[in-house]
Amino acid sequence: MNVANILGNKGREVVAVQPHRTLGEAVRTLADKRIGAVVVTDADGSLHGILSERDIIRALGAGGAEALHTPVSRAMTGKVVTCRPETSIDELMEIMTVGRFRHVPVVENGRLAGIVSIGDVVKHRVAQIEAESQAMRDYIAMA
Repeated sequence: MNVANILGNKGREVVAVQPHRTLGEAVRTLADKRIGAVVVTDADGSLHGILSERDIIRALGAGGAEALHTPVSRAMTGKVVTCRPETSIDELMEIMTVGRFRHVPVVENGRLAGIVSIGDVVKHRVAQIEAESQAMRDYIAMA
């Protein structure tokens, strides 16, 4: 199983903001979409960074409510760790655990191809375990 399997189930839609937008605008986007991170892209769609709830909390902790008026580029994580559709689920879990982050953009042929959250990984693993369990029950019932 790999990242492509997860994207096949959840879709490849990526919510993005541009670096000049304010943190306040990004917060509204996160709330409206009920998500925990947005990808930061340039006007041409190239990956520029990622902004998570944690980044916003750090900015608010440092600058107070005034931080909501600052550009996303000042609070985002600019050094983005990405994966590919071929990345295995086990490798992705290792990337997330070691990096201590919950969202990983997926890049294919140099272009943004999706984003995977820890919730997506957990949902996939639970479905996989349930399918294995059902297969074992079916096997035992036939024996």
